[in-house]
Amino acid sequence: MAKKNCLVKNLEAVETLGSTSTICSDKTGTLTQNRMTVAHMWFDNMIHEADTTEDQSGATFDKSSATWHALSRVAGLCNRAEFKAGQETLPILKRDTAGDASESALLKCIQLSCGCVRSMRERNAKVGEIPFNSTNKYQLSIHEQEDNENGHLLVMKGAPERILDRCSTILIHGQEVPMDANWNEAFQSAYMELGGLGERVLGFCHLPLSPAQFPRGFSFDCEEVNFPIKGLCFVGLMSMIDPPRAAVPDAVGKCRSAGIKVIMVTGDHPITAKAIAKGVGIISEGNETVEDIAERLNIPLSQVNPRDAKACVVHGGDLKDMSAEYLDDLLRNHTEIVFARTSPQQKLIIVEGCQRTGAIVAVTGDGVNDSPALKKADIGVAMGIAGSDVSKQAADMILLDDNFASIVTGVEEGRLIFDNLKKSIAYTLTSNIPEISPFLLFIIASIPLPLGTVTILCIDLGTDMSICLSFSSAAKEHYILKTTVPCETLLLSVQQTLVRSMIQALAGFFTYFVILAENGFWPETLLGIRLNWDDRANNEVEDSYGQQWTYEQRKIIEFTCHTSFFVSIVVVQWADVIICKTRRNSVFQQGMKNRILIFGLFAETALAAFLSYCPGMDIALRMYPLKVSWWFCALPYSLLIFIYDEVRKLIIRRYPGGWVELETYY
Repeated sequence: MAKKNCLVKNLEAVETLGSTSTICSDKTGTLTQNRMTVAHMWFDNMIHEADTTEDQSGATFDKSSATWHALSRVAGLCNRAEFKAGQETLPILKRDTAGDASESALLKCIQLSCGCVRSMRERNAKVGEIPFNSTNKYQLSIHEQEDNENGHLLVMKGAPERILDRCSTILIHGQEVPMDANWNEAFQSAYMELGGLGERVLGFCHLPLSPAQFPRGFSFDCEEVNFPIKGLCFVGLMSMIDPPRAAVPDAVGKCRSAGIKVIMVTGDHPITAKAIAKGVGIISEGNETVEDIAERLNIPLSQVNPRDAKACVVHGGDLKDMSAEYLDDLLRNHTEIVFARTSPQQKLIIVEGCQRTGAIVAVTGDGVNDSPALKKADIGVAMGIAGSDVSKQAADMILLDDNFASIVTGVEEGRLIFDNLKKSIAYTLTSNIPEISPFLLFIIASIPLPLGTVTILCIDLGTDMSICLSFSSAAKEHYILKTTVPCETLLLSVQQTLVRSMIQALAGFFTYFVILAENGFWPETLLGIRLNWDDRANNEVEDSYGQQWTYEQRKIIEFTCHTSFFVSIVVVQWADVIICKTRRNSVFQQGMKNRILIFGLFAETALAAFLSYCPGMDIALRMYPLKVSWWFCALPYSLLIFIYDEVRKLIIRRYPGGWVELETYY
């Protein structure tokens, strides 16, 4: 798992990951590359493309605009990102930064367009700051103004709707005008257009503080706020594109075919979240939301039946007023779900809702506030690169590359481990009836004991051991992520195990009766003979031909039968191990590439031969040499097991979900 960028903190997590039915995934850095680049700006009521060329030869807007000057200043000052030292000779876009991906994108954009951001910050020293948090959804800082000896400038950035709520004016061509309905509509139109491109949109505003009320040296209290944070001036929007990871659409498709629901949980605006979800395949092409249906039919939202929409985008704010029953209904009846503008606390509500519907939930998180959701989930997945130490502590698994595709790889690996565990158990259980039935027949039919306890130990601790271990390295079958069969139970099909076990038992009894018959004891003679057979004082037990056998002679034949029964089980287990290496595929499809398994086949055969023919085994383990012909007695039964299981798997592949699969698949 670690080689596949999944660091598992406890072994139980592997089993849980394999049986996951719902994944609640973050967007930024998990579904996307977390390499943000400023793509567009909106100011002076126009959308402009950002110029990302080093020489700024592709600029499409007036850089001398007073509004652009104000917008770039807010983006540069209300920003914690910095360039790492020693990169002055590198192109700006290739420089490494210390800071958030969004702020790093803004830093590079302003550095390209306006020059050195560090100089800008030195000329406008920061005197106070309120960091971004998931509740307020804005970041605020206060700076000494370079163009006003006594004044301060308050700058703010954050979720556009939150910024707009705090603004009473808007800067147009360098002039403040009231934020009336027309400008509000223009803002909404630009916001929807940029968000519809799948870009993360941030709003920016500022407020020059009165020198009389806030002179130089004023103590700004950012805990008990003693300065205005409303009545600000809106200056514009900037949007950033964060490309989806190349492997994510394919990974989402694998999840869907495996019966795993992928839910996006993001802090972005619903329009942006919806566009990204469509880009990575979480919302399939052609699947509509309630809003899409209303727009297509040109009817109010209230007239659309929510169940007609396969996809839905839920605003985090709506979760506050949503009952648990309504949320459960939404999760059950929509296959493609996106939660936007959510907080870490709301992520916990989503996880609890999924679990109420019976889902086994994996959830990703990187922040300190994600810890409750990570702990509540059946398996919490923290980000190894961007994740906080607290989130890593709370998680069951850490993604070393922060890549959603690694989760799917982990699910695949978990299912493979679970699959191989079932194969190992299925192989082991089939030898139980051949081991138990001799004792039952010994008691019920009163015949000589067909299989001794020592030979049973030789099977369980000898020949079966290496084979069982070989299943751990078995290759995955093609269906492993193409089936919705749940993996959360280890219950095996009784019918499937019973049929193979009975055939194995028949092989052992056939060899047992052949050896006794060759020595003069026909099956009908054996019934009820046990008391005389085991009587040490009785040396006159007659066989079917009237020949008398002493106690010692009888025991040599009996121990030879024990050895033959043991060898017969080994022979039929050859077929058993070959068929158990796949649960659905034909062995001809899968091939024999497991070297450990091949070694195990030779090893158990060699061990059986060693125990049979090694001098001294008759004294040490009461195991006697066999005729070569007695090894072949069980071969027809071995072939029968192989043919039976190949036919069973063929029917399962051709008629998935049919009676044979329901009754015999494990």
